[in-house]
Amino acid sequence: MSEILSSAEQKMKATVEHAKEEFAAIRTGRAHPAMFNKIMVDYYGSPTPLQQLATFQVPEARVVLISPFDRGSMNDIEKAIRDSDLGVNPANDGQHVRIVLPQLTEDRRKEYVKLAKSKAEEGRVAVRGNRRNAVDAVKKLEKDKEIGEDDARGAEKHLDQLTKKYEEQINELFKAKEAELIEV
Repeated sequence: MSEILSSAEQKMKATVEHAKEEFAAIRTGRAHPAMFNKIMVDYYGSPTPLQQLATFQVPEARVVLISPFDRGSMNDIEKAIRDSDLGVNPANDGQHVRIVLPQLTEDRRKEYVKLAKSKAEEGRVAVRGNRRNAVDAVKKLEKDKEIGEDDARGAEKHLDQLTKKYEEQINELFKAKEAELIEV
């Protein structure tokens, strides 16, 4: 039974980490390298994460300099960024790909808050799904007479506490992202 509980907790932790990554990929008014985590570049015929092809510098709050390891991949990197959902237009100066992030409009901010809200809800649903799977496993153990009724109830209470804890963490991440998005 302890194996079921620890497995459920590990899965819930992983869900929170995934939610953090999802929130990091949502663009705010400030530039940060995590915005490019989901961008895949067609590098010599195979899709490659942009993070593996270049280094990132943020010299100003709304400017990102991307320095490719292979200068031959600059056009591919530019194309991948232009085609992404970031809504930016990269400029190539021969050595770097420069991205100047435009100021977010009020409508765009609201759009991003909605996106963050949906990512938060996906995270909460995943946490509850992990709880449900663990509860089903505990009930199966109880049905097979491997554990007693009291142990099963205790395990369910523990799972409820874990679920609440990790849902709260996701809610905190969402509130922080929402504040960051609304800030002008």
